[in-house]
Amino acid sequence: MSRSRAATRKRARMYAVIAGLAMLGIATALVLVAMQDNITFFFGPSEVAQKAVEPGQTFRLGGLVAEGSVEKAADGVTTRFKVTDLVESVPVTYSGVLPDLFREKQGVVALGQLNGQGVFVASEVLAKHDEKYMPPEAVEAMKRAGTWRHAEGESE
Repeated sequence: MSRSRAATRKRARMYAVIAGLAMLGIATALVLVAMQDNITFFFGPSEVAQKAVEPGQTFRLGGLVAEGSVEKAADGVTTRFKVTDLVESVPVTYSGVLPDLFREKQGVVALGQLNGQGVFVASEVLAKHDEKYMPPEAVEAMKRAGTWRHAEGESE
């Protein structure tokens, strides 16, 4: 018994739709795998303290440089400091030249990983641009921690 032409066309369309969806799924999976290495998440010190981050995971840490926490190591290259959101703080080590605007009680965003001792080992440190600028990620972290205060004349 032969199938009608309409049933054959329906079946051919169904196979075309299934093949199209499979190709779309494969393309999406390939894009996500390719982007995985370029995605870095941002966490504040409170989120890091709540164990939201696994050691070895690359992410950005933002907040304020804690007052009295900046120390230069004996090698003259490594700097230790703490990043705080005024609720929690995370110890950070960085080997290299810090930005000129890096100082205590100023906004900072660092890229790196936590080691097994809970110290954030930074590979890059960014400091704020001027007196009124705060990195948006640091502002969001401080808002989530409930410690954000607006500067005079600033809206939101």
